[in-house]
Amino acid sequence: MVTQDFIQREEQFGAHNYHPLPVVLEKGEGVYVWDVEGRRYYDFLSAYSAVNQGHCHPRLVRALTNQASKLALTSRAFYNNKLGEWEEYMAAYFGYHRMLPMNSGAEGVETALKLARKWGYKVKGIAREKAKIVVCNGNFHGRTITIVSMSSDPDSYNEYGPYTPGFVNIPYNDVVALEEALSDPDVAALLIEPIQAEAGVYVPADGFLKTARELCDQNNVLFIADEIQTGIARTGKLLACDHENVKPDVLILGKAISGGMYPVSCVLANDEIMLTIKPGEHGSTYGGNPIAAVVAMEALQIIKDEKLAQNATKMGEIFRQEMRDFPSPMIKEVRGKGLLNAVTIEPKNGKTAWDVCLTMKEHGVIAKPTHGDIIRFTPPLVISEEQLGDALEKIKAALKEFD
Repeated sequence: MVTQDFIQREEQFGAHNYHPLPVVLEKGEGVYVWDVEGRRYYDFLSAYSAVNQGHCHPRLVRALTNQASKLALTSRAFYNNKLGEWEEYMAAYFGYHRMLPMNSGAEGVETALKLARKWGYKVKGIAREKAKIVVCNGNFHGRTITIVSMSSDPDSYNEYGPYTPGFVNIPYNDVVALEEALSDPDVAALLIEPIQAEAGVYVPADGFLKTARELCDQNNVLFIADEIQTGIARTGKLLACDHENVKPDVLILGKAISGGMYPVSCVLANDEIMLTIKPGEHGSTYGGNPIAAVVAMEALQIIKDEKLAQNATKMGEIFRQEMRDFPSPMIKEVRGKGLLNAVTIEPKNGKTAWDVCLTMKEHGVIAKPTHGDIIRFTPPLVISEEQLGDALEKIKAALKEFD
């Protein structure tokens, strides 16, 4: 079978809920992936920041296979010998009392929403069924019915109603709107992405997160940070909130906490919030399984041992400067932080960001557009300066074809 055969089989037997780049991958190592014809590419999407540690990191492969050969799943109907170790590790690593484990990012967000509402009723004293959660336009927190109910993107919410009530949408990076929204005594929480990644890597103004934290404190509102894509060293700090020394009341993590080896997500919070949920009120069959525990601990230890936050800072600065200095009529704007970057493409002669990505693929770099005219550039954080330089030359060569 060749590339088109694999694509045709997915088209025939799979749901059409994605529109992938026409490349069929079968192998990955570090910053590279190979297609079924053996062509090598730089991966500049990193599974939406899930493989920050690089593809198939040998330490993660070893942790996964060792645990899988002993015990994979018990469910939470019983204790296992790895979950408590993982919970203690996460509490110390991120500075919270407790962790609640789940599997996907969307499950992590749903967990945080349930915690916020429960806290709102039991601790803040909001009247039953009245709790509100403030969210920002342009958000992307997942695709469940409740999460799309807070979306401002028609592709996410159109024809999925009736929608879950209880959300207040405000503009992102708007202090005045935020102050007004949080003054409502029925607001339990603010749910926010420190950088809106899926929306196109929109970085808020300096001080916005700190002001949001202060306004939450003033109004007795929980600050919930969705760091599923922005966390785990992607932006040059362990968490994107760390750039402003802001500590969320509720922290949502996913993707790179397993290095792309296994579906793992979690929510971290202190006792006053976390212990509002009692036994039987929330859970997951796979959440907290032994494989997830050992893989997540190893994935996070790699971040520290290999100093990947520092590398993200250095490589990100090089990437943005090189792209800003490159004279291409297709480049409208370059923005980002660390190795979470975006280039807005100016359509020329009917050619769009999709065409740029197709051409980059032919030069050996794969990335994907979002919202039509934006290309995210998010390579694994293990990328070296030599590899980045080589990838940049390939990206520039692709852009030159549109001159």
